[in-house]
Amino acid sequence: MATTKKKGKKEELEFKRESGWIRIDNKTKRDIFAFSESYKKFINHCKIEREVVEYIKTEAVKSGFKNIKEARKLKKGDKVFYEVNSKSIYLAVIGEPKLKVVISHVDSPRLDLKPFPIIEDALSGLSLLKTHYYGGIKKYQWVNIPLAIHGVIITKKGKISVSLGDEDDDKTFVISDLLPHLAQKQMEKTGKEIIEGENLSIIFGNMPIKDKGVKANILKILNEEYKIKEENFVSAELEVVPAFKAKDVGLDKSMIGAYGHDDRSCSFALLSAILKANNSKETAVALFVDKEEIGSEGNTSAQSAHFINFIELINEKAKWNKRTNELLTSGEAISADVTSAFDPIYQDVFDKHNASYLSRGVSIEKYNGSGGKYYGNDANAEFLFKIIDLANKNKIIWQSGEIGKIDIGGGGTVAVFLSKLGFEVVDAGIPVLGMHSPYEVISKLDLYSAYQLYKVFLNGK
Repeated sequence: MATTKKKGKKEELEFKRESGWIRIDNKTKRDIFAFSESYKKFINHCKIEREVVEYIKTEAVKSGFKNIKEARKLKKGDKVFYEVNSKSIYLAVIGEPKLKVVISHVDSPRLDLKPFPIIEDALSGLSLLKTHYYGGIKKYQWVNIPLAIHGVIITKKGKISVSLGDEDDDKTFVISDLLPHLAQKQMEKTGKEIIEGENLSIIFGNMPIKDKGVKANILKILNEEYKIKEENFVSAELEVVPAFKAKDVGLDKSMIGAYGHDDRSCSFALLSAILKANNSKETAVALFVDKEEIGSEGNTSAQSAHFINFIELINEKAKWNKRTNELLTSGEAISADVTSAFDPIYQDVFDKHNASYLSRGVSIEKYNGSGGKYYGNDANAEFLFKIIDLANKNKIIWQSGEIGKIDIGGGGTVAVFLSKLGFEVVDAGIPVLGMHSPYEVISKLDLYSAYQLYKVFLNGK
């Protein structure tokens, strides 16, 4: 480390980029591991956005949050939530009429069932489920792994929650791939083509009813066990997700492997932070939104008018007498979304001097997007310095980087949508290995660092 002497002390000139594990004491290490255990329970339970929102609402109510639509008036210290279609939820701790917002998203790449998913191949005697992938995935990663089905089915008698095929279940589901002995032509295809979207069909059954076939037996079982018929799949919302449980990764247990770190790791860190936001002068707001993985379209997304409605309800019931635009344009926000972690196996796609690394802390990033910073947010220097200074004052381990080399690609976050409303916004999230895969990897230390940053920001420290 380059240093100079100043008044008998060493002044650091070079930014620390070593592992955070060698910069903490044993108590902090114990706190990190305890926090990670809670996170693993959360992510094992919350495989889809509906489950995340229900979990958040349950924990919020336990902590004293009430539905804002049922509140007549609000005062400093009151805690409220606003839910949209069971797929996004906003929490706020009321303070002065200045907004401190942290936003994360609760959806992850997956496979959705088609409107009429159940088909039968008479020759093979297999019943299959047809799927349509959601978000950016490498399709070949979803074959020959155990899969689960989560979601809801709506019938005249009400809503049926579905959770089938998880690791603890006695059954699971799978998409088959071609055996290597017969895959010479398949292996000549590009990675994008090796598994086609229409071939992501799940093996669902193989036992026929005499003279009726396998599909008839599948529909019979569904009707007997769940009281549903084929038509109900048209309105159902069923998502196919990896059946794996979250587990520690590495002999030192320093990392966590799981499906859905993007972006439920930041969502859990944010939830943990807002539940401890009690001492802020400003109004602390945590947004958990849907549809980020498909461009934030729809009424449960970051672009939805529901956020404006939530702020207007707070403004009205707290009797702030402020214009909504005044609240938005004077607000400050963190976009809590994951970023890429440097991978030594594929280091040619990274600028190693400007990449984020596992276990070096929460990554605070000025901009995202691709190419010439298209489709991304670019924070101004003053606000970026404010967030960095906040981390330094609270001794939070942090780093900074870019998602990859400039002309290779990139990705955006919901930061751009808050910035369009007038917020000062910066991205700060957790580096991920294998992002958008069925089993992503994060560092326990980075998870905890993100929680610490969101907490001090919302508390106005």
